[in-house]
Amino acid sequence: MSEIYQPSEDSYFLSEILKKIIKKNKIKLQKFLDMGSGSGIQTRTAIKAGINSENITLVDINKEAVKYLTKRFSNLKVIYSNLFEKVKGKYDLIVFNPPYLPRNKKEPKASQLATTGGKKGAEIINKFLKQAKKHLNKNGKIILLTSSLTKGINWLDYNKKFLAKKKIFYEELYIWELS
Repeated sequence: MSEIYQPSEDSYFLSEILKKIIKKNKIKLQKFLDMGSGSGIQTRTAIKAGINSENITLVDINKEAVKYLTKRFSNLKVIYSNLFEKVKGKYDLIVFNPPYLPRNKKEPKASQLATTGGKKGAEIINKFLKQAKKHLNKNGKIILLTSSLTKGINWLDYNKKFLAKKKIFYEELYIWELS
C-alpha cells in the first residue's frame, strides 16, 4: 500500500508562493487544477486564497490519496489519473509539486511514487509538460516546483519565469511560472 505524500518543506514553500499568485491574479483565475494533489495542501491554499471550490480539480496517481482527497474535499472534483490521462478541459492555473528526485535504489518502494521523478529526476516533469499544453487556457499558467537535484528538464517552448528559491538540507528548491 502506497503512502500519501505528507506536506514537507517543498509543499509549504510552494503553498506560500501559490497564495501570493492567487491573491495577485484572483480575477483572472477561474479554473484551477492541483496535479499530484497528495494530501491536498495546494488545494487548501487555493480555497483560502479565494478560488471558488466548484472550479477546482484535484488529480493523483495514488489510490490512497484519491480516497483521502475525496473524503476531505467531498464537494470538489477528484480524479484518479496518471497525470492528464483522465483529465478533461482547460485550466487557468495548474499547480504541480512533482516527484522530482533522481532514483535512489535505497529509498523504500512505498515512498518512491511520491518522490522519485525517474532516473534523472525530470522524467515525470517532462511527461507533465508535454501533456499540460492541451489543458492550459490561452492565458493560463503552470506553477511548478523543481530541485537543484532534478536533471534533464525539457522546458519545451514554454515561457519560463523564475519565481523563488529556497535552500533546504542538501538541495535548493525552485518555483517556476510557465505559460
